[in-house]
Formats: sequence, structure tokens, C-alpha cells
Amino acid sequence: MKQEEIHWGDWHRILFGNAPETFLAEVFVRTIIVYLLLLITLRFLGKRMGGQLTISELAVMLTLGAIVSVPMQLPDRGLLQGLLVLVCAVIFQRGLNYFAVKYEKIEQITQGHESLLVADGVIAVEQLAMMKISREQLLAELRCQKIYNLGEVRRVYLEACGLFSVFKYNEPKPGLLILPQAEKNILQFAYKQSEMVCGNCGNTISSQVSVDKRCEKCGSNEITNATLTKNL
Repeated sequence: MKQEEIHWGDWHRILFGNAPETFLAEVFVRTIIVYLLLLITLRFLGKRMGGQLTISELAVMLTLGAIVSVPMQLPDRGLLQGLLVLVCAVIFQRGLNYFAVKYEKIEQITQGHESLLVADGVIAVEQLAMMKISREQLLAELRCQKIYNLGEVRRVYLEACGLFSVFKYNEPKPGLLILPQAEKNILQFAYKQSEMVCGNCGNTISSQVSVDKRCEKCGSNEITNATLTKNL
């Protein structure tokens, strides 16, 4: 469209575009058809498309969004082109899943792999940085799992699909309290005077060292008392 053809008071163009008003009815019909085709496509792609998406599945979903918009809105584009691309997307995704199941290397490339974020009550700070996850995001996820102390945690994994898997000890151990500072008096805790922990990663530090010693795991000099949860 040329610049001289644009007028602020041209409400017909603003509301209906350059297509005639009757094209709105055609858009309605096109939308219904494309919507049904999209439902059928998602059905063929499998149940995973309705759950937590992997990287390849997310790529297909974004592709589907770009595919369906064109045949619904442009009067000079037919539905068959969009249908052909939908079929190609289904074939590509099915083929990728087939090779991912058959070859582990392809699965790792397309799906990724899990990452260990917490081991034996200690946060893997470097792994957090690699995964672009902040410490507060991790602690928020643990609090959502009703965990208030890193001493309760045996392992935390970030799965390839983006979900957190949390494994707890049967008996909580002394560790770093992860409640917000203003909320630390809500629960009752027994402070273990003989044990100190890093206030950043939760690594246990000998109580004989001075409080200005840096943590050997993350390099932080924030040392605090380890706590043991009594009442949850």
C-alpha cells in the first residue's frame, strides 16, 4: 500500500481492510475449517502436544500458529496450501520422534537432557547459571513443594521438558532455611550450633572456621546457622 493511500479517517479500510465486507463471512467459514484441521493435526501429533512440550514440540506448535493464520485471513490464499503445510508438519514431527526413539543421540540433540540443580542439600550454582535459572526461581519451586529447608532435599532435577523433579530425604537433615526473611519466624526450627552452612548454596561448613571464610562450593562468604525443621 502506498503512503498516499493511507488516511486516518478511512474507517472502512481500518475495519474491513481492502477486502469487501462479504469477505468477513468467508473468514468465519475459513476459521472453522482451519480450526478443525488444526484439531485433527494435533490429534495425529500425539498426546504429548497437550502436555508439557519439549523443544521440538514447541517448534511445531509455533510453526502451526504461523501456518493457520495465512489461509484464514488472506483472500488471495486458498486452504489447500495451508492443509499441505499442516500435513508436512505432521510428517516431520512423526519422523523426528521415530528417529529420536531409535537413536539416543538424536533424542539428546532434539529433546535435551536433565540437569542436576541440587545434590544432598547443596545448590549447584554453576548449573543454575548454565540453565539460566535464578536462585529465587529454584527456591520458589521448592517452597511450592512444601520444602522449607535445603536439608530436606536429596536431589532436584530440571527435566528436559522444563519440569522440576524433587526427591526428599525420609528424615530431614540440618540445612539452609529457604523461607523469605520476613517469614522465618512462622515455623519452629532447632538451630544446630555445631553446624554452619553457606547462605548462598547451602553447603555445610565446619563451625570451627571464622565467619568470613568463603564457601568452597560457590565462593560466597555468607555463613549462617544450619537449621532443622521441627514442625511443618
